[in-house]
Amino acid sequence: MDSLYIHTKVDSILNDAIVKQAFPGAQVLVAKNHKIIFHKAYGFHSYDSLVKVSLNDVYDLASVTKILGPLPAIMKLYDEGKIDLDLPFSKYWKPWKGRSDKKNLSLREILAHQAGLEPYIVFLNEVLKKDKTVKPRFIQKKDKNRFTSQAYKQLFVKDRFKNKMYRQITRSKVSEEKKYTYSGLAFLLFPKLISDITNVDYALYLQEQFYTPLGASSLGYLPEHRSLSNAIVPTEYDSVFRKELTQNWVHDENAALMGGISGNAGLFGSAMDLAKIMQMYANYGYYNYKQYISKRTLKEFTKVQYPENDNRRGLGFDKPLLGNDTLDITQSYPAPEVSQESFGHGGFTGTFVWADPKNDLVFIFLSNRVYPSRTHRNIYELNIRPKVQQVFYQAIKEMKINK
Repeated sequence: MDSLYIHTKVDSILNDAIVKQAFPGAQVLVAKNHKIIFHKAYGFHSYDSLVKVSLNDVYDLASVTKILGPLPAIMKLYDEGKIDLDLPFSKYWKPWKGRSDKKNLSLREILAHQAGLEPYIVFLNEVLKKDKTVKPRFIQKKDKNRFTSQAYKQLFVKDRFKNKMYRQITRSKVSEEKKYTYSGLAFLLFPKLISDITNVDYALYLQEQFYTPLGASSLGYLPEHRSLSNAIVPTEYDSVFRKELTQNWVHDENAALMGGISGNAGLFGSAMDLAKIMQMYANYGYYNYKQYISKRTLKEFTKVQYPENDNRRGLGFDKPLLGNDTLDITQSYPAPEVSQESFGHGGFTGTFVWADPKNDLVFIFLSNRVYPSRTHRNIYELNIRPKVQQVFYQAIKEMKINK
C-alpha cells in the first residue's frame, strides 16, 4: 500500500477538520492482515493547544460501549445456551412479563433496534429542579449511606435510583409499527441481566472473560477509580449537571446516573486496545490462540437481521447502509467500499470502530468532537470518518491494480 498516499490524504482530512473545529484532536489506527499499518495522532486535547494528542490516550467511547461491553457477554451467554435470541426477553427480564406491549418482544428484535422501543429517556430531568440544581432526595455531594453510586467527583446518586430507571423503561411506550428505530434503553438493563445470569459482577465479568486475556488493559469502566497511566481526553463542558469540563468520568448522563457502569455508554479505552477486541471480532471470535466467541455466533450477530424492513442492523452491531456500495461518499455509511460482511459502531463523543473480515481491515477513529459542546457537528457535516476510512480502501484498490 502506498504509504505516502495514505499519510498525505489522512493528514489533509484531519488537519482540515481540526481547523474547522470538528474536534480539537483525533487519532486513527488501522490494522490490515493482522498488522497495524497506520497509527497517528492529530491536534490537541482542547482548543487551548496545551496537551497534544498521544497514541496511548484514553477516550470516552460513548455508544461504542454497546458492542464492547454488554454485547460480547451476551454473545458468550448465547454460545453457552443461557439465552435465546427468539424467546421473549421477558423470560430474562421479569418486569416485562406484566406489560402487554413488551412481554413478547424478543432479544433479537431489541438488539436489531426493531422492537419499537423509545429511543431515549432523559433521566437527568428526574434529578434536577427547575433551576437546574440537584434534588437532594436523589443526589448528594458526599458518599453516604444509601448514596454510594458515584456519578461524578462530588455527585452521588441514591443507590435505588437505578430501580426508578428500570421502572420507567418498563413503563415506556412501544411503537405498534415495527420499523427500525435506534434505541439505547435495553442497554441500560443489560449489565444487571448479565450479572443475574452469570452470578458475577458485570464489569468484573468483562474484565475476566475478555479485556484481561485480550491484553486490553486500558479498556474498562470508571477510569477515575483505576490506576491508568494513560491521559484521558476531556469531553464536554457541562453547564447543567456537572458544572465544569467533564474529564475522567463518563459523558453520557444516563450512564453517569447508573454510577458510570452501563451498557449504553461508560467504557473508556485506547486505540490499541480497541484494535485488539475489534481484531478478535474480525477473526470471528479468535485472537492470539484463543476462541473467545464461536464463529457461528459472530456470524449470526454480524449479519443484517431485518433487511425486508429496510433495517441495516445486525444484533447490536451497526452495518453498512443497505446498497451502500452504490452510494457516493457524501451519502454512504460508512465508506462505500466496505464489504457487506463488515460491522462496527459509532459513539456520540466522536468515536468510531469498524471491522471488515472480508478485507481483513480494522479501522479505529477516536476524537472528542463534543468538546467544548455537543452542538459541534462538523464531524458529521464534513463526513470525516467515512472519508478517512475510504482512504485505506482506495489504497488497497491501487495496490491490487499495481500488482
